[in-house]
Amino acid sequence: MKIAVVGAGAMGSLFGAMLAEAGNEVWLYDVWVEHVKIINKDGLRIEREGQTRTLSIEATTDPEQIGQAELVIIFVKSTHTASAAETARKLAGSDGAVMTLQNGMGNADILSEFIDPERVLAGTTSHGATLLGPGSIRHAGIGTTTIGAWAETEQGRERARKLSDFFTKIGIETEAVDDVRSLLWNKLLINIGINAITALTTIKNGQILDLEITRELSRNAVEEAMKIAGQMNIKVREDAVDHVYAVAEATALNRSSMGQDVDNKRQTEIGTINGFIVRQAKRLGMQAPVNQTLTALIQTLEYHYQ
Repeated sequence: MKIAVVGAGAMGSLFGAMLAEAGNEVWLYDVWVEHVKIINKDGLRIEREGQTRTLSIEATTDPEQIGQAELVIIFVKSTHTASAAETARKLAGSDGAVMTLQNGMGNADILSEFIDPERVLAGTTSHGATLLGPGSIRHAGIGTTTIGAWAETEQGRERARKLSDFFTKIGIETEAVDDVRSLLWNKLLINIGINAITALTTIKNGQILDLEITRELSRNAVEEAMKIAGQMNIKVREDAVDHVYAVAEATALNRSSMGQDVDNKRQTEIGTINGFIVRQAKRLGMQAPVNQTLTALIQTLEYHYQ
């Protein structure tokens, strides 16, 4: 299969590498010139459990060089989804599928403004990756990838099932689900309970559990979001708070992606995580003061980066 990955950061490079190692024709597209140059010159370096391998893979800063792809995977920051969607529309042509495994909410909706929604897939992945530098990543964790059709039509569901089978056969364990919106909301609740708190306090994921006051802050943010989901008739897991704590413990030594963004003075995805809850609350005539505060603090921090 010919596959284009739009956004070749840590996760984009990781998925591109796994797909290329399985024998697919894979292209990485990114605007980071130095990263692309090093990949093309020296290959992509992938560290895993102390071992490093180098993979030869095509990378480019010019999407015109790629041509048409059967599958386009979006891994850009959510703030860049609209521009990535325009690129994906050209790469996918009239038949290709476009899949988002990004953090946050609203990405699939944006993609559907540019591409037939029946060709849009959305999902989450438990694989973890860290960008070590230009041309170098760390595969930090392995887990299941779950996808579903955004249009939730039978044609869309069949596309998701076929792609899930394809991924699993080449070693990327993947499950197809019918209710992808609930899936994304459950992932959103994890990010709501961990990301902004760790970004603001410089702590690692597991340290959220060290103090009851921090656990309570996480719990309050998640429970606010669960109420919003209920008003929107979105089914989320009843044990969402305990699940957030379990994820924090399982990834105890990790710094959240939002924490890494703040560390490197990059724009975060707060608008599609806690900020998304704030917007939905306002739309429904509800209040979300904890998520409002976390959003305001992150946005203030971003504004005053030196």
